[in-house]
Amino acid sequence: MRRTKWMTILVTALVLFIWLNSDNSVAHYIAAVKENRIQQTTAGAEDELMQRIRETAASKRIAPVEPRVDRVWKLIPGYNGFEVDTDKTYELNRQAWTGGEIQYVFREIEPKTKLADLGPHPIYKGNPLKPMVALMINVAWGNEYIEPMLKVLADEGVKATFFLDGSWLSKHADIAKQIQSQGHEMSNHAYSHPNMSQLDRSSALRQITRTEQLLKDQLGVQNRWFAPPSGDYNQQTVELAAEQGLGTVLWTLDTVDWKKPAPEWIIRKISLRLEPGALILMHPTASSSEALPGMIAAIKNKSLALGTVSELLSTKRIAPVERPS
Repeated sequence: MRRTKWMTILVTALVLFIWLNSDNSVAHYIAAVKENRIQQTTAGAEDELMQRIRETAASKRIAPVEPRVDRVWKLIPGYNGFEVDTDKTYELNRQAWTGGEIQYVFREIEPKTKLADLGPHPIYKGNPLKPMVALMINVAWGNEYIEPMLKVLADEGVKATFFLDGSWLSKHADIAKQIQSQGHEMSNHAYSHPNMSQLDRSSALRQITRTEQLLKDQLGVQNRWFAPPSGDYNQQTVELAAEQGLGTVLWTLDTVDWKKPAPEWIIRKISLRLEPGALILMHPTASSSEALPGMIAAIKNKSLALGTVSELLSTKRIAPVERPS
């Protein structure tokens, strides 16, 4: 009887030893339970995070603005909307989020309609919701004022769009390359500064294509824009430019610098009439050269960015600009 009792104790001890050292041991079991609870807690937090992101996303969404043809301003570009990128927002926050603020990641939403879908129309301004303006500098004469204007633009960190007369470009490719080397956009201003509306189709087309070829050959430019000299055009002009892949660009505000106004007059005019999306026309003249620093200051004081014509007329969003202190 005693021997049977001891045998029972030994067998029990052996079974207990094997069990404690197996994968089904108490230690492993306790660890597994804890791990499962941690995973459940983490999964619950992550589920709550995604739920919060999705609940907030709808309120933060801004729909894109479609381009349109205005009765007065003609073709007005669209403007991208934006929305929360839920997946990227989740990945950004999931490791450190404890139920507080969420850092959101946004993506832009492009308009469904493209400018080209609306047919050939001139453009006088960018989208009024875009806090940016562009300087259009038409060049057919005034070489002596180009250098000081470039210095002001460089000092202020501003990029402009220079529309080059083809006959000027054929004679002054070195100056054009200097302008281009500073990061400015180079575009088409016809070849010999004619009134485009008075030309037959063949002559008007040649005015555009000759300068376009020079831009490619001399500067390696793949151009997008055509600015008719003196703002003179007809529907034929716009259609011919469109056939060459070019948008016809006019202006919102004119410095009228060819009349040699006082620089202070130009600055005051720009300050009073400035609005988001404005295309501001000038030439390399004494008046605009001297007014340029004040013009740029007035633009920045209205919390507007300065960009090229391509940047302004694109649908891409830009962040609001802080007014200089």
